[in-house]
Amino acid sequence: MISFLLILLASFFFMGVVVRTKSIASGRKGPGIFQPMKDILRLLRKGSVYSKTTTLIFKLAPVAYISSVLMAILMVPHGNNPGFISFDGDFVMFAYVLAFGKFMIIISALDTGSSFEGMGASREALYSMLVEPAFFILMGSFALYTGRTSFFTIFSTLHYGSYISYMLGALATFVFVLIAMIENSRMPVDDPKTHLELTMIHEVMVLDNSGFDLGVIQYTSHLKFAMYGAIISNFFIGVLPLWISVPLFLVVQFGFAVTVGVIESFMARFRMGHNPQFIFILTSVSMLIFFGALLVLGKFL
Repeated sequence: MISFLLILLASFFFMGVVVRTKSIASGRKGPGIFQPMKDILRLLRKGSVYSKTTTLIFKLAPVAYISSVLMAILMVPHGNNPGFISFDGDFVMFAYVLAFGKFMIIISALDTGSSFEGMGASREALYSMLVEPAFFILMGSFALYTGRTSFFTIFSTLHYGSYISYMLGALATFVFVLIAMIENSRMPVDDPKTHLELTMIHEVMVLDNSGFDLGVIQYTSHLKFAMYGAIISNFFIGVLPLWISVPLFLVVQFGFAVTVGVIESFMARFRMGHNPQFIFILTSVSMLIFFGALLVLGKFL
């Protein structure tokens, strides 16, 4: 449960650090790091308004969305401490639990009967489908490299003994950072601050959500970022004791948030037609990790 509690803690300040970084990069003072959470708490205190065209699916989707992410977080380990749910092949369940939540939020957008929201839903589904091979190739490569098949056993037996293994860790960190950006519809794939018909993805999907439901959806994005940050931290924590691993976890989360803020400050959003090409690059990088694992194991012919 240590990982679950740490991810919840990181979710309270993660987006605040991102916003603060973007403010500093643009020469502004900006809000405090807890302002995004204050905005979410304000939404959670409000009631939700539902269109007459929506059904029960629209009302259930936000709860299903956050529940799927919370269940996925329960599978994330912290160094020598396994996740609350841990078994061989758990990273497969991890991916498809998240896919279920994404499916629910997509069909809730379709449930509104709006072609505008349907456009965003189709884009969200496409990008999630394209990023999936990168995740499985990456985790499969580390399963091959360590001889283990669960998050906990992979990370607890992962060791760096050569320049190639260090390169694998760096590439895996790069892939997970960009997967988190894509899964949360951030730059350079999407810009949550703009509302342009031709470029909106996630924001257009939640236009009909309001009050409590909108607050739940926004907080789920915070949780997902912190969750991917926790996975990245496991590449550095290894078998360190808690008095070292917990501060290191927070340092990695802070560095991840600053990285997201820097990317969004200095990188322009891609044209919509370039996004699939960009996402496919992650699969290519994951293939490099796979070949690197074969090379380290002496199985590369």
